[in-house]
Amino acid sequence: MSENAYTYAGRDGAPGDPLIFAFHGTGGDETQFAGLVAEIAPGAGLVAPRGDVSEAGANRFFRRTGEGVYDMEDLARATEKMAGFVAAHRARAPERPVFGLGYSNGANILATVLLAKPELFDRAALLHPLIPWTPEPAPGLKGRRVLITAGRADPICPWPQSEALIAYFRAQGAVVDTHVHAGGHELRPGEFSALAALLDL
Repeated sequence: MSENAYTYAGRDGAPGDPLIFAFHGTGGDETQFAGLVAEIAPGAGLVAPRGDVSEAGANRFFRRTGEGVYDMEDLARATEKMAGFVAAHRARAPERPVFGLGYSNGANILATVLLAKPELFDRAALLHPLIPWTPEPAPGLKGRRVLITAGRADPICPWPQSEALIAYFRAQGAVVDTHVHAGGHELRPGEFSALAALLDL
């Protein structure tokens, strides 16, 4: 897969610093997390792809048929395409650690790539993910550091499913950090602090 398979924002960063992939939420674009990454990891390289699916004009990484109901065929397509895109960028700088962060729809595509190809990311932050099924075992997740954040009153990512995803990653042997707040789908300051800790070498 080509490193130009998606329109993306990028910067090289400092040699030896992490390469960070940032995946926007529904309706976002490649600029959504560029400033945040620059602030909390100023030396890092950045690859921030724009989703290639439009839902009533809103960018997404894969199609859905309703809130929380995924087009699984399109999700499989998107997962394979994104895994190839990430691998192509990794190949340009094989000596650098590679981290991923994604919010909402971006967290979901990051999660599915992580489940399919755990070796592509050394660390990953899933901010308000929704994986509405029980994934198959993924032994390659063992020892990988994963941050999962959630809101207990999130109407889009119900807390029981977030809790189940946290338990799944722990069962695979991942080193799981969490930040859970009492609110909904919004990102809160504590999540940014947890993300900064994850991205800090």
